[in-house]
Amino acid sequence: MNSSTNNILVPVDFTEQSLIALSQSYNLARLMNAEITLLKVIEEHGFLSNIFQKHEEEVTAEITAKLDALAAETSEKAGVKVNTMIAKGKPYAKILEVSQMIQAKLILMGTSGGHGGIRGRFIGSNALHIVKETTCPVITIRGKQHREGCQKVVLPLDLTKETKQKVDYVIQFAKSFNSEVIVVSALFTKDEFIVNKLHRQLQQVKNFIEENGLKCNAEIVKGIKGDETEADVIIDYAKRVESDLIVIMTQQENEFTDFFLGSTAQQIISESEIPVLSLVPEKSKDGSHITTPY
Repeated sequence: MNSSTNNILVPVDFTEQSLIALSQSYNLARLMNAEITLLKVIEEHGFLSNIFQKHEEEVTAEITAKLDALAAETSEKAGVKVNTMIAKGKPYAKILEVSQMIQAKLILMGTSGGHGGIRGRFIGSNALHIVKETTCPVITIRGKQHREGCQKVVLPLDLTKETKQKVDYVIQFAKSFNSEVIVVSALFTKDEFIVNKLHRQLQQVKNFIEENGLKCNAEIVKGIKGDETEADVIIDYAKRVESDLIVIMTQQENEFTDFFLGSTAQQIISESEIPVLSLVPEKSKDGSHITTPY
């Protein structure tokens, strides 16, 4: 495997959700002129590992055969080169390690996500660990039904923050699929001054995207139930417009946010049935992030 080649890393555990995610990598690999690397992580069993070493060797041989068969099937369907790797350890740690080793351009993975509450909202799943700590974009796929291609991309923007990095990346991504970009901002105020300011800023973003040759719609969506979060409003809106992808930006700014993702980003990743593309903000020369995440 050539680390200088474009690589999409797809962790698999042979569950339905991981195979759904894998099927979504086909088009991306062709458009990116990328290889797909399938990674299966075998979790270690601590002090019991020596007792079950022989059994584990048999299991590893079975997994290798199964992974090779999946790679051959994937290569035939996607029309690209497919590599396989097996690693032992904590899944999220090994996924991050391998992504750096092969210089992955993208990690694409299935996730069971959460359904609210502590398990869904706090860092506890492999997907959230990876999104929090990775240095490359991650697409997480939780839902079961997805269209081929990417006709519509929902771009949630907090227009009180700098958003240029996210908009630039989305433009590049959308051009690959000839996608329509739908810019949305959740609104929880009736202050006329703020509302008018957001409308002007939203129009500027819309104009910028259209100037780059893409179809773009923009909308400010108000919370109407009274108890919705920003994430609730964005997820509901993405469903309503039948979006194929939601794009967010994550943060890694200090010891506290190294443990917490932004609450909006975290809830979207955990609860959206629509695939979520998480981008990592670039850093300025002094080490601070030059884009504040949503």
